[in-house]
Amino acid sequence: MTIDNLPTRIQHWIGGELLDSADGRLFDVADPVTNTPYAQAARGSQADIDRAVAAAGNAFPGWKGISNRERANTLNRIADAVEARHEQLARFESFDSGLPITQAKGQAKRAAENFRYFADVIVALGEEAFRQADSQFSYVVRSPVGVAGLITPWNTPFMLESWKLAPAIASGCTLVLKPAEWTPLSASLWHEIFAEAGLPAGVVNIVHGVGEEAGQALVDHPDVPRISFTGSTSTGRHILRSSADHLKAASMELGGKSPVVVFADADLDAALDSVVFGVFSLNGERCTAGSRVLVERAVYDDFTQRLARRAEQVKVGPPADPATEVGALVHPDHYQRVLDYVDIGRKEGTLIAGGTRPAHLPDGNYLQPTVFADVTQDARIFQEEIFGPVVAVAPFDTETEAITLANATQYGLAAYIWTSNLQRGHRLAHAVESGMVWINSHNVRDLRTPFGGVKASGVGREGGAHSVDFYTESKIVHVAMGHVHTPKFGGGTS
Repeated sequence: MTIDNLPTRIQHWIGGELLDSADGRLFDVADPVTNTPYAQAARGSQADIDRAVAAAGNAFPGWKGISNRERANTLNRIADAVEARHEQLARFESFDSGLPITQAKGQAKRAAENFRYFADVIVALGEEAFRQADSQFSYVVRSPVGVAGLITPWNTPFMLESWKLAPAIASGCTLVLKPAEWTPLSASLWHEIFAEAGLPAGVVNIVHGVGEEAGQALVDHPDVPRISFTGSTSTGRHILRSSADHLKAASMELGGKSPVVVFADADLDAALDSVVFGVFSLNGERCTAGSRVLVERAVYDDFTQRLARRAEQVKVGPPADPATEVGALVHPDHYQRVLDYVDIGRKEGTLIAGGTRPAHLPDGNYLQPTVFADVTQDARIFQEEIFGPVVAVAPFDTETEAITLANATQYGLAAYIWTSNLQRGHRLAHAVESGMVWINSHNVRDLRTPFGGVKASGVGREGGAHSVDFYTESKIVHVAMGHVHTPKFGGGTS
């Protein structure tokens, strides 16, 4: 795949300038089709994070001081600049992450919508006020916290960066973004976008590098009171422990092993479409993937066989091919991890589809969508997040058993319920331990709603006003409306 304007050097963006690392270090960036380095990126260290936090701190008073409307206007200009680059963004994202080009094309639109949405939120968001009869009036003042640290993942990187950037900027924060080291390419376009939109220098700073160095330095920095992280549960636990030293507030969107519960009375054609799309789109590298499919026993055999046939028919191919439905997995290390889980699954369940590299793709990180049937609750492929095009299927007999199986992992991010009995659908939605539930639907998002999970799937919520809450501090101001009677201590007669 030939990419126009592909950079061979990716630099930090600090204080409105493109900069190399303070110590000059670089790391290779490879594409997942050839696993050949195409560029080198600046490898950030403590010194680069210090520079970025200082730049953000210097820009904070000015950015905090402008009106919500002015910030909203800037966000809308950012959205315009993102949309103007949608073709280039899609090509960069597909090339760098292995995402099929048809799915990458939607990411620019979603990223632009994130900025437009939070522009609307920050203008429309009001403050709370409380009146205590005629004696006292109280009102809430919301203020941006200062410099926010954003650490983003490698799956759909540009869109997920926008999901954090937009509310932080809208709230009046300045920030330091540490993109995922495996997929820095699309992040190299942000500086052009921000400059075109007229965002003041230092409001957004970008430091590339590996998590253990640049990411850790950002988490540890005493002048960064907020950390928003999306990634693995193990890394999230580490960040929370590190954040405790400075009492930082942290928003953690972590792993998932989301159940899809299919009852015999469901629209089975629609449920099958949802299962196939939900676990195999985005190469299966999505936190909300319905990777555990629980099917009522009366339709289990038929549904499982149909799922296997569909998985075998999914088009695996080069990400740049418009016919491709599953592209290359992002990195050789991750690809090997997924293959290791496939080997584990061969011992724990019945492999009924996929599990091998497609014969027509001898090179690159490719895997035919894989289905394991008759998987037990204690199996690793039932319990652990694989983050690839692999699904585990298990039967259930009763509603109670379905709930038990759905809740039988450490994770609790999303859940999907398929039934024509809406009373039962609501019962399960309330009983399943997850932060988000869809009934008779795949993962259709509403930006106004809280996004996040329970248990090992995360801490906190983002989305709509919840995101603004995270990036601001609320202060309550109490005002006496008349004479205040205060008990008079120490004023008695001697």
